[in-house]
Amino acid sequence: MSVVRTGIVETPISTGELEPLVATAECGAVVSFSGVIRDHDEGRGVLRLNYESHPVAGEQLAEVAADIARRHPGVRLAVLHRVGELTIGDVALAAVVASAHRAESFAACSALIDEVKKRVAIWKHQHFTDGNDEWVGALE
Repeated sequence: MSVVRTGIVETPISTGELEPLVATAECGAVVSFSGVIRDHDEGRGVLRLNYESHPVAGEQLAEVAADIARRHPGVRLAVLHRVGELTIGDVALAAVVASAHRAESFAACSALIDEVKKRVAIWKHQHFTDGNDEWVGALE
């Protein structure tokens, strides 16, 4: 079907804003994923994160979405990644995939998230409760 929306944004995001964009009367399944900022990482307390993106990250995100849509031709999808300072509970990555059947939506959504983490130039700067910090590359 198609890629409905992609973007790197600095404002709050949610799957709720994307679901109406991808769901149609033909879709019997809508699968969503929210990448939420948690309060820990590998046993260390996290206070907040700062996400930064390379200038080409928006293009990379659109390419990933197009690749997933080609590999799963029966889906409609939307994906957004937030950058800037995020706190515990904020959504950093929102993705929604709709299709006629659930298996197709689940497979495409899982592949979409995996590929975004592998191929999109976004980095996070973690700030820990012990006063330390570290940069983590979103690219694997």
